[in-house]
Amino acid sequence: MRPEHGGGSLSALPIIETEAQNLSAYIPTNLISITDGQIVLSPELARKGILPAVDVGESVSRVGGKTQLPAYRAIAAELRLAYSQFEELENFARFGTRLDEATRQTIERGRRVREVLKQRQYQPLPVAEQIAVLLAVTEGVFDSIPLEQMAVAEQAVRAQAVTHCPGIGARITSGSPLSDAERDTLLAAARAAMVNLRPDADTQSLLPLGKS
Repeated sequence: MRPEHGGGSLSALPIIETEAQNLSAYIPTNLISITDGQIVLSPELARKGILPAVDVGESVSRVGGKTQLPAYRAIAAELRLAYSQFEELENFARFGTRLDEATRQTIERGRRVREVLKQRQYQPLPVAEQIAVLLAVTEGVFDSIPLEQMAVAEQAVRAQAVTHCPGIGARITSGSPLSDAERDTLLAAARAAMVNLRPDADTQSLLPLGKS
């Protein structure tokens, strides 16, 4: 676009409905050539209540991490691959196969990743809070949290990050890389949030220990 009109670029957002989720049946070459990636929405995920119902394994981006903030790229770089591997292991486990401890732990952590990827409608999260939660889940902070309490655990980590790490959040938003010290500080804040989480907390409230 012309600079005198504000600059920018012309974007296209094709929306396509597949038949029986068969991606290979509809993708013409010219469509792929004009897009920077595809977000694949799965009706199966929607039926399971996983919203937004983005199929991580089938969705692709040719722009990738180059458009992400440095801190986000550092935390989420391996998330897509790890999540796809988890889904394969989870499907395999449904056949009743006996799993070793490492595989079982991978599946349990993957289920918690799936929980934090859920997002309520019309409730976008600030980038700094996303970073804090993704860092916590990938580093195993939520491993001992029951799945039904993941929503309140995530809320606790976000609140802790906002309250105790505002400077880190501002640096993340400004595009600064996440240093090792800042990473450790965010992890410490996330672990502190779990200590203060009551074992009997429900998904609607967040009560520190000793409060009612």
